[in-house]
Amino acid sequence: MRRKVEGLIQGKITRDGAGVKLYRVFGGPETVDITDPFLLLDFFGSDKPEEYIMGFPWHPHRGIETVTLLYKGRVEHEDSEGNKGVIYPGQAQWMTAGSGIFHQEMPKPMDKTFNYPYDPNTVSGLQLWVNLPANLKMTDPVYRDVKQLPKEEFDFGTIQVLSGEYKGLVGPVRVKSPVDPSYYDVELHGEFNASFKHGYTVLAYVVEGRVKAEESLPSIPRGNLIVFSREGEEIKLSGEGRVIILAGRPLYEPVAWYGPIVMNTREQIYEALDDLRKGTFVKKTGLREDV
Repeated sequence: MRRKVEGLIQGKITRDGAGVKLYRVFGGPETVDITDPFLLLDFFGSDKPEEYIMGFPWHPHRGIETVTLLYKGRVEHEDSEGNKGVIYPGQAQWMTAGSGIFHQEMPKPMDKTFNYPYDPNTVSGLQLWVNLPANLKMTDPVYRDVKQLPKEEFDFGTIQVLSGEYKGLVGPVRVKSPVDPSYYDVELHGEFNASFKHGYTVLAYVVEGRVKAEESLPSIPRGNLIVFSREGEEIKLSGEGRVIILAGRPLYEPVAWYGPIVMNTREQIYEALDDLRKGTFVKKTGLREDV
């Protein structure tokens, strides 16, 4: 059974971190029920260093996972556990904040040490926030650098898989969460079909170009998020462009949201803020996984 298009979400230009200009595809209490278990998706992209160079200095996270996928430039990152590194185009970082961690992410122009087409100014990529269920909100933090995403060409174009599986192509990130996330990056030059479990949330963000998601609907331009119904399995996309596809099991849990901290109750938010004041925010030693 094919899933229907239930709606579109158009993002907005905003600033975050120390003033980075970005396009917020979705995020906040007004969309959380629609996109559950995904909380936020930001696209950052500019050829003007003054719009991104200030970056995202040290800040806390608790109760979620953050996922950064890079298209252009580089991002230097570091966390409160002493983990640090750099991701380049085609690489990703998947961090389980869990019980609490501090980190920073600093976008930089491309340098000449990486074997990739050199662009002296442009940085672009995406950051996704994935919710954690109540029983894993205070799990141990895990930091993952993903140095290579599995990539394969098909009749429809090219697909990279960060998590989940597509026709035998298995993503390198396997998280211990019932959310069971799939994250595909598709360069589309034809018709793409994929199936996901009935009841899962399925979203498609048009990064570039235009795509059709239902024959009776007009093609959808870049900057729009396609929300599919949770009934059915298969989705079909056709056209020319680049699309991020997200799928995961919705949690249907209450959400209490305070900036980079997402919990289930206001009391848990107050506890987190109290931990920040007392210097006890980081509860457990984090792990590092090079994927």
